Amino acid sequence: MITVRTAEKKDLAAIHALVVELAVYENEPDAVTATLQDYETDFEADFFRAFVAESDGKVVGMALYYTAYSTWKGRMLYLEDFVVTQSHRRQGIGELIFERVIEEARNIGANRMKWQVLDWNKPAIKFYEKYKAEFDEGWLNVNLML
Repeated sequence: MITVRTAEKKDLAAIHALVVELAVYENEPDAVTATLQDYETDFEADFFRAFVAESDGKVVGMALYYTAYSTWKGRMLYLEDFVVTQSHRRQGIGELIFERVIEEARNIGANRMKWQVLDWNKPAIKFYEKYKAEFDEGWLNVNLML
């Protein structure tokens, strides 16, 4: 049984570990310089929010986001990181998390979601194509009109 819920402070260590796992997957293992303490401070200051997916009481996926403003489009939700741990991929967990983020974007009155995906990350690109996301070149900037 998978549950997706709003992240709490107690989840930040698991979220940080998933970000590190994502950095390794993206061939940037040393790129994560934000510490768990940074996460705790910034979470308490409401700089970001997150959803976590749990399986048997363990966090196995997450989406970390914040609100942003586009001078051209207005309010948007920026999806900073979205990852499901390797052992739990291809089980529909990503869809559950992503759809929860879309719901949140709608709830806050966002006009769109925005995020990035590496151009070589074909599984992620295929996933986003199912949602009819729009892609740019290079580091792919992705928009989902809401």
